[in-house]
Amino acid sequence: MIYCPKCANTLIERPVDGSVRKTCSLPECGFVHWDNPIPGVAGLVQYDNNIILARNTKWPGGLFSIITGFLEKNEMPEAAVARELKEELGLECDVQALIGHYPFPEMNQILIAYWLNGSGNLNLGEEIAETKIVSLDSLKHYDFTPLYLTEKIVKDWFQVLPISKK
Repeated sequence: MIYCPKCANTLIERPVDGSVRKTCSLPECGFVHWDNPIPGVAGLVQYDNNIILARNTKWPGGLFSIITGFLEKNEMPEAAVARELKEELGLECDVQALIGHYPFPEMNQILIAYWLNGSGNLNLGEEIAETKIVSLDSLKHYDFTPLYLTEKIVKDWFQVLPISKK
């Protein structure tokens, strides 16, 4: 960001509330670019007692993760993750539980992760190149490298999973 979205003057960096932030060069404007994280959602999808992993069309072959997407304006996180599952895999879902929230500083995001029970016919959306169905046992040992955040979400999921399904 180079120019102020309020008055079109050049942005400069200066200390604001203990951090260096981009601010409008015109003092009367008062614009501060806070650069807060963008909220996103993630869904670990259980499907016929297995887990669906997906590869984004922009990723190299062999790299699979859980379903992710962004929160839209006025959308609750549970609705966003259900919408993303429908758009990306064509599935309906029941949200089973919140797994947790995860900072993703490299992308200036925070992800809110859920465990979903997916149903219906798998139908790939335009963002997904392929899927992989893995058993719960295989998921425990799956190598998500370099997707450290996916690995953390999956490990945490095994902590919230009901005892009867472990």
